Amino acid sequence: MAEGAAMAGAGAPLAISACTAVTALGPGLAPLRAGLLGRRGGLRPCDLPDMPEGLWIGRVRGLEAVALPPALAGFACRNNRLAELALAGDGFAAAVAAARERHGAARIAVVLGTSTAGIEETERAWARRGPDGALPADFDYARTHDLQSLPRYLRARLGLRGPALALSTACTSGARAIMEAAALIGAGVVDAAVAGGVDTLCRMTLHGFAALELLSRGPTRPCAADRDGISIGEAAGLVLLERPEAAPGAALRLLGAGASSDGHHMSSPHPEGEGAVAAMRMALASAGLAPAAIGYVNLHGTGTRANDAMEDRAVHRIFGDGVPCSSTKGWTGHALGASGAVEAVIAALCLEAGLVPGCLGLEAADPEFRCDIAIANRAAPGLNRVMSNSFGFGGSNCSLILGRG
Repeated sequence: MAEGAAMAGAGAPLAISACTAVTALGPGLAPLRAGLLGRRGGLRPCDLPDMPEGLWIGRVRGLEAVALPPALAGFACRNNRLAELALAGDGFAAAVAAARERHGAARIAVVLGTSTAGIEETERAWARRGPDGALPADFDYARTHDLQSLPRYLRARLGLRGPALALSTACTSGARAIMEAAALIGAGVVDAAVAGGVDTLCRMTLHGFAALELLSRGPTRPCAADRDGISIGEAAGLVLLERPEAAPGAALRLLGAGASSDGHHMSSPHPEGEGAVAAMRMALASAGLAPAAIGYVNLHGTGTRANDAMEDRAVHRIFGDGVPCSSTKGWTGHALGASGAVEAVIAALCLEAGLVPGCLGLEAADPEFRCDIAIANRAAPGLNRVMSNSFGFGGSNCSLILGRG
């Protein structure tokens, strides 16, 4: 039996007053939007050193050159550089500054998901250890690798003084961070929150997934009959959540969220998707919506045999074949702890554009699937509600529902 929770304050949607993303398609919403509309993905053959051969990844170009403000230089690592790049896009930092003026710095939380955090910095430090095995004296674990480094950096960078929380629930981390940020607002702990996820490429991730034999040998092709695995990507997705009355101009809403933990297996999903079904049902209940109100489901859709088959069964139990579904990981790769946040931003773009993005690289969906799998882009001018699913190792599941205000 899956245990779960729904978003606090059911019936009280929150405004998404700003959002931004950085993916393999480039920094900011513009390249992501253009890629979705033009059906151009960001996956490329892996060109990072000391990685498994023959893989495709979603790498953010130029990330190594991103500089942090001098006063925060001690936080420098690949993950925090990606967070800094995200802050520079789409007026996000300015929107947070305006919210800080409205609510006060102590009334804005920072809640962020990540999986490996700044582990690349530890990998580099390990390669430089001394003859006695000691790590180099200039290695600052707390500010560069520790999970809490990411929210600490963003809170300091944005001049905030509210709670700063890190979540690491595998591939649900970014979505779960958005849900927990909403809970803090619903409980009255804060009045606004910067939420989302940031995750970056590293040797441990790519070699670890290669050891599990889960990596695709070409660009990932979720929902294809001959799908052969995941393409790992790096990405950042950030949203600013506030109560609607504090952001009257915001057109998008977080309507509901649900999460569950089925604990079926350390790395394999429950074959019938029991936890996934529970998370989707709780998200619908928290939003006060029936399944028929959802116009598109953004699947977790990793491209592995087991995950995609499970999700098809789970979604069909809730929606039948009455709602179009697709995975957008063919554009970005699987950004692990950031994927749920990035795909929430993609859901927002789909609402704005009236778009159901078809899976990339498919001529037909797996014939064993029963859901309505979109393989080409579909115009959806009346799209008002989108569910975004995230499922992770250890039986962690989270579903978000976004809609127009």
